[in-house]
Parts: sequence; structure tokens; C-alpha cells
Amino acid sequence: MEHESKVIELLGIGFSVDILISVFVTCLVVFLFCYFCTRKLSVRPSNKGQLLMEYLANFIRNMISSSMDWKQGEQFYLLGFTLFLFIWVANVLGLVLILQVGGFNYWKSPTASPAVTLALALLVILLTHYFGVKEHGFKDYFMNSYIRPVPALMPIKILEEFTNTLTLALRLYGNIYAGEILLGLIASLANAAGPLTWVIGIPLQMVWQGFSIFIGSIQAFVFTTLTMVYLSHKIEH
Repeated sequence: MEHESKVIELLGIGFSVDILISVFVTCLVVFLFCYFCTRKLSVRPSNKGQLLMEYLANFIRNMISSSMDWKQGEQFYLLGFTLFLFIWVANVLGLVLILQVGGFNYWKSPTASPAVTLALALLVILLTHYFGVKEHGFKDYFMNSYIRPVPALMPIKILEEFTNTLTLALRLYGNIYAGEILLGLIASLANAAGPLTWVIGIPLQMVWQGFSIFIGSIQAFVFTTLTMVYLSHKIEH
């Protein structure tokens, strides 16, 4: 039986309850992770939380440095760090449990919804324009982004803004949504004939969950890296 998402309306706009819950939980998990890992900071780190945070910090720094000069990219350090953590947690959140009540689904990965991934992609693209204008001024930004090196390429560059938004969003959505669909199918297989299919279904589901965590990590990395690449295109000559 297919379970649908419960929708509530606010000012004539529909909101999926499962997405609202999962986005809130994602933000809470990221906040608590950062809080508990940085409670007892020291010059010589001795706790695993600080070591993990420093590893992630160096990882994000290398990600930014590979896309642009660090002197320019340093201002995006917190953005990259937050974006990577949020997307990674959002990608794996749907693997934790299945919560279905009264025929409605109340739990899923936020990034398994096209509305969430499109919102993230649109936010990223708007930020690239904002920082581009901030860095160069509107006139030089327009010339740098759309006129140089060949004015005839301007229509293609404008079209590229829309394709970048769509590909950034749909790549993330497609991978996470497909993973959750396959998990549901494997769970149905495991329960198809009781203990007889548990032998096949349960190990298969464990393997696929591990693979889904790997895919979720790769997608978080790709999304954050492309964000930095798009930012570098706007702020560098």
C-alpha cells in the first residue's frame, strides 16, 4: 500500500508535514552535532568531537581551495561547512526509520523532495549573483559574467543560469529519491512471505543502506563543490 504525505495549508500554500518535520530534525541534528563537538575546545585537541570537527573543517577548506583562491574563498567557509553538513544529514535521515500513521507518511529524507532541492539550488544560484555584484559592482559583474570574452555567448550564459539550477537540484533529488524507493521495495520483499524472505531481504536492505549512506555523502560533496565552483565563476575575472 502506498502511503502519501499529509499536507497542511498556510495562506493558501500547501506544506508536506513529513518535509516540515524532517527539515526541522535535520537542522536540530546539525546544531547539536556542532554544539557537542565544540563544547570543550583546546589548543591540543584531545576529544574525538573536536578532532572530527577539525577534520571536517580541513576537508571543507580543501574543497574551497580547489575551486578558487583561498583569499577570496575564505568568506564562503562557513557557507560550505553548513551546506555540506545539512545536505549530508538530510540525505541519510530517511534511512533511520519509517514512520507511517493512518495511511500517511511522516518521515523521509528532506532531499528526497524536489521542492527542498530546488529551494537549495535556487538559494545557491542567487547567492552567486549577490556575491558577484558585491565583488565587482553591478556593471563589472554583468560584463564579467555575460559579455566577456565573447558577447555572442550571452544567450547561452543566461540559459546556463537556469540549467545550473535544475541540474544542481535534480541530481541531488534523483539520487536520494531513488535510494528511498529501492529501500521501500526491499522492505516489501523482506515482508512478502514472513521469515522465508527475511533471510534475503534483511541482509539486502543492510547492504543497500550502507550504499545509500555512501551515495548521500557523495551527493553532499558534489553539491557543495559545485556551489563553490559557481561562486568562483562569479567573483573571479
